[in-house]
Amino acid sequence: MSGSAHKANFVQPKEFKFSKENLKKIDEIVAKYPKGRQQSAVMPLLDLAQRQNDNWIPEAAMEEIARILDMPRIKVFEVATFYTMYNLEPRGKHHLQFCTTTPCWLRGSSEVVGACEKHLGIKLGETTPDGMFTMTDVECLGACVNAPVLQRNGDEFYEDLNTENIVEILDNLKAGKMPEHGSQTGRIHAMGEAGPTTLLDMAKKNNITAGGDAPKDGGKDGGKAKSKGKKK
Repeated sequence: MSGSAHKANFVQPKEFKFSKENLKKIDEIVAKYPKGRQQSAVMPLLDLAQRQNDNWIPEAAMEEIARILDMPRIKVFEVATFYTMYNLEPRGKHHLQFCTTTPCWLRGSSEVVGACEKHLGIKLGETTPDGMFTMTDVECLGACVNAPVLQRNGDEFYEDLNTENIVEILDNLKAGKMPEHGSQTGRIHAMGEAGPTTLLDMAKKNNITAGGDAPKDGGKDGGKAKSKGKKK
């Protein structure tokens, strides 16, 4: 299944308790739903459990969520096993989710994945021996304009990837640094490589040069030559 990564011989913890900080968050989340409808909070609580427990949700956490929300444990299990964003087995500190569907593939996702596998010494669906990285493939991440795309831990998007900047990202993460997410080539948001071709008055106000025809170099500079404004 897309997004799956298997770690053999892992042990399910016997118990799970939310931290005091997360218990406060749970109160805030549950308060958003009508009285008697607290079971609707199951998805955000699963997310809290996953973040607290190093990127995966043990069975004990699902049982604790069932207790808190006063719902059958099987219903919590049903939600957790349905959505691939919930990890039911251990993951690395950095869960790298590579989009490998058509737009990203056309833009070189296979080469990016290959460079990552070579640099880390693992394949898709595996975790490095030090527990730092897990690589998985996922379906469309919805950032096709800036393909190829990588999502880390379900949060940060790293876009406009190639075989060089993906290695830089990996090295920074391994060194404890958090690389700036978004485009890795200087693209402004999801703007075309040629620069803006509409809303030209707004572009001018933001000191961004209009594009028009695509640059002769094929846009290999990621639009840097066209974009003079400060990256947001």
